[in-house]
Amino acid sequence: MSLFDWFANRRKAEPISKERQEREIADGLWTKCPKCSVLTYTKDLRSNQMVCLECGHHLRIYAEERIQQLIDPGTWTPIDVDLRPVDPLKFRDRKSYGDRLREAQEKTSLTDAVQTGLGLIEGSRVGLGVMDFRFMGGSMGSVVGEKLTRLIERSTHEQRPVVIVCASGGARMQEGMLSLMQMAKISGALEMHREAGLLYVPVLTHPTTGGVTASFAMLGDIIVAEPKATIGFAGRRVVEQTLREKLPDDFQTSEYLLAHGFVDMIVPRTQLKKTLAQLIRLHQPHSPAATDSDGTSHFVHVPDSLPLKPVPDA
Repeated sequence: MSLFDWFANRRKAEPISKERQEREIADGLWTKCPKCSVLTYTKDLRSNQMVCLECGHHLRIYAEERIQQLIDPGTWTPIDVDLRPVDPLKFRDRKSYGDRLREAQEKTSLTDAVQTGLGLIEGSRVGLGVMDFRFMGGSMGSVVGEKLTRLIERSTHEQRPVVIVCASGGARMQEGMLSLMQMAKISGALEMHREAGLLYVPVLTHPTTGGVTASFAMLGDIIVAEPKATIGFAGRRVVEQTLREKLPDDFQTSEYLLAHGFVDMIVPRTQLKKTLAQLIRLHQPHSPAATDSDGTSHFVHVPDSLPLKPVPDA
């Protein structure tokens, strides 16, 4: 076959239709990074915890995947799965709140915007709450507040540290004051957790804003953030209009907040589980158990403060 005949046959071949192209993309074999536009084999991307292999951009993930990444296999026990939101105010905008709830539940297979449970992180017991931005923008309503409060109270009772992965647009306006009061309720539970000498670590992901930022997201003993996450209270345009000045380009990013002392560390997602495990081990309420020759274990007492040696005069 001549080269001319080969080109002629190529012209006669059925062109790839737009529908076929969209179907091949929709199969999910490849994922396009929204930051650098590089196409990555989805299996490779998932093995890197949905962090772009080219530019390091952290793609958005949701509650189920976050739990799989953080909790040791076979140790996850969900709690309060039957709590469901209602429409106490009969709120209606363009669509009733009840209809919005049903649509979100059907779309996500979630009852509300947070999943809570107990499990192990590298062998350490923990109470974990994970917010899911798919469900009405991760907004905090009565059920979100109640589930997080119950998680914290149970963790306090069982002497567990608490980790909450935050991803939210803020308080849910369709529940009015019932939503806003969750800020104080969760904060009160965290204060009792702190008084018990237990660790609380919020993980701020993209985005963490509004009433969540104004309450439990910023009450951690150690506040962890993912790279380039948007973290703030009011929106950027609102702040600029209020201050009547141009804000820095990196305003309300993890890096900006770290530089100004609002977060303690920025941890890439691929290092998050290891970092949380280290923090939990370092902040155990007791020292590691020592074992006598007869097999009896006891805790080694560590004094709250050590005597300081006088510094000799120069």
